[in-house]
Amino acid sequence: MAIYLDNAATTPVDPRVVAAMLPYLQADFGNPASGTHGFGLTAARAVERARVQVATLVNATPGEIAWTSGATESNNLAIKGAASAHAQRGKHLVTVATEHKAVLDTMHWLGTQGYSVTFLAPETNGLVSPETFAAALRDDTVLASVMLVNNEIGVIQDIATLGKLCRERGVLFHVDAAQATGKVAIDLATLPVDLMSLTAHKTYGPKGIGALYVRSGVKVDCQMHGGGHERGLRSGTLPTHQIVGLGECFALAQAAMAAEVPRIRAQRDRLWAALREIEGVRLNGDFNQRIAHNLNLTLAGCELPLAELTEVAVSSASACIAGQASHVIATLGNNAEGTVLRITVGRFNSDADIDFAAQYLRSQILRHCTRKAA
Repeated sequence: MAIYLDNAATTPVDPRVVAAMLPYLQADFGNPASGTHGFGLTAARAVERARVQVATLVNATPGEIAWTSGATESNNLAIKGAASAHAQRGKHLVTVATEHKAVLDTMHWLGTQGYSVTFLAPETNGLVSPETFAAALRDDTVLASVMLVNNEIGVIQDIATLGKLCRERGVLFHVDAAQATGKVAIDLATLPVDLMSLTAHKTYGPKGIGALYVRSGVKVDCQMHGGGHERGLRSGTLPTHQIVGLGECFALAQAAMAAEVPRIRAQRDRLWAALREIEGVRLNGDFNQRIAHNLNLTLAGCELPLAELTEVAVSSASACIAGQASHVIATLGNNAEGTVLRITVGRFNSDADIDFAAQYLRSQILRHCTRKAA
């Protein structure tokens, strides 16, 4: 079995999360909206317990958390819903050219519906300049959307500063935090953020479940009608087992972060130390303002067939754009001929895994590239 180092694409479900979910696939199978009997009430209590767990990780109130099918739906609901609800203010939107496709494609679609969108280019290190961001905000700007942690290069944007600029101008601020939970501290009681997208499967939880934080008092128009679930924000029968999984994986993340992040950073740094001296290896994105789990490299002048790396599972870009060149790397100006490696370390990678992967990747890079070690 190959060593898995593609944790930005998805993470294995923690066995403790699986154990928490199983009762709601078996004995406690009730519909949480069925309030006339014990089956439904048991499910409803589980849903609300999970809502508290999710809210606790990001320091929000449970009533500000609405369930969705994942970060893609959360992004759509936040951006389309807020744009629609506040269209009287204006029809201008701001985002960053290195955002996830769930944000970029939503923005492009709104561009066909009478909205204008400014796509900001970050600095060469992947970070958005506050000055550039501030200059893009206009009197008719209704919403700006910036990812907390980039899904490809792992850089951490200065959300506090960007949000403050939005707050000063009366602009709603949406943050895609799919890659951030369990990796960086999030305090929505102090951060000037109005909407935040969350998901389970990047944090050792199940696929197909996510949440949208909607700050109290912020109006968002529903994008999925039929029953008025989740306070009218998102209709549909709640998948109790998945919601329980999301709650449990966020609770585990909160408990594990203090010890887990430094351990993973040390593992990532060992990988980088083994690869950085190979001529032609170039780091993408700022190294310091970056999550501990991520290493994104360009192998200049080298064609390394990732499918042939049978001992280690890594990727070249987001799983959502498989088979396409990375728009993130192209935006940074690092799309010279060569191979991009996205290496992302996770909870279940041992030190032995990392040491093997470091030497394996080093040998494969040297084997396939014409360059030699410096």
